[in-house]
Amino acid sequence: MSLQPLAIGPYTLANNLALAPMAGITERPFRDLCRRWGAGLVVSEMVPGRSMLAGDEGAWAKADHHGEPGPRAVQIAGGDPAILAEAARVNAERGADIIDINMGCPAKTVCKAAAGSALMQDEALVGAILEAVVAAVSVPVTLKMRTGWDRHHRNAVRIARMAEDAGIAALAVHGRTRADKYRGEAEYATIAEVKQAVALPVWANGDIRTPADAAAVLRRTGADGVMIGRAAQGRPWLFAQIGHYLQSGEALPDPSLATVGTAVLDHLEGLARLHGSGRGAVLARKHLNSYAARLPEPDARAFRGQINAAGDVAEQRSAVNDYFLENQRDAA
Repeated sequence: MSLQPLAIGPYTLANNLALAPMAGITERPFRDLCRRWGAGLVVSEMVPGRSMLAGDEGAWAKADHHGEPGPRAVQIAGGDPAILAEAARVNAERGADIIDINMGCPAKTVCKAAAGSALMQDEALVGAILEAVVAAVSVPVTLKMRTGWDRHHRNAVRIARMAEDAGIAALAVHGRTRADKYRGEAEYATIAEVKQAVALPVWANGDIRTPADAAAVLRRTGADGVMIGRAAQGRPWLFAQIGHYLQSGEALPDPSLATVGTAVLDHLEGLARLHGSGRGAVLARKHLNSYAARLPEPDARAFRGQINAAGDVAEQRSAVNDYFLENQRDAA
């Protein structure tokens, strides 16, 4: 296994490591950190097509890539081919270089709206969506999906072939069905079958938590790359560690607490610029709680208490300085 460039339409990515789109997580500041730590592709959090076209400010903010280095990938979600096609067109006009279609989210609210992974139950609708979105834009369109809608209906191979016929440029396959949500262990046999069935680039996704996991999944599936989701929360440097391992077979240690602290401060500043100090502090809590896992106890518990009680980013910044930076200087 090795770290390799990956071509998506006219774009040659620096490597075959991608950050999965995650609602409430892959905002611009986190994407920036993951790109800095070695992700070859980062994808926006899911943007509901209907909400965006209705003028919802939150949806428009999720799709804002102003000033972000390319290729800029926006994930759209919904169940109406015409609405998704228009959402794709609008996002491409606004600077999206790649449009990703969400057929992987298992969240109840998304599936109840006949979107996300629920779409895999209706292959005719899947085909209509793929064809409409590809026809609407000149940029590459990718698809993220699951292995099926339950363990008795694993239809990822059929949908992958439909996607290839429709002109989809690449696939990402999570090794669980919609019914599995995030329970149990991911299975990779279906991803291997998808890779054998199509000539498209395929990312394997699901339960890739370590560099050794990434190498093992690439071997087992024959996939062209890996897409990392939850394991990157609080660990954007995981991409650098996976890349190094794939190149050399050697494990890189975690960065020092001081290095982590500097990255966390950058993350906080990005959230403050995007949302303001008060709202930014609220949205930062889930990220900071993930970063807290890097701290020893009882510091981790005390840090969580401080950042969860903080009313603005300035208070959170002070806690980051205390626990990640100042303590390290004192210890030195």
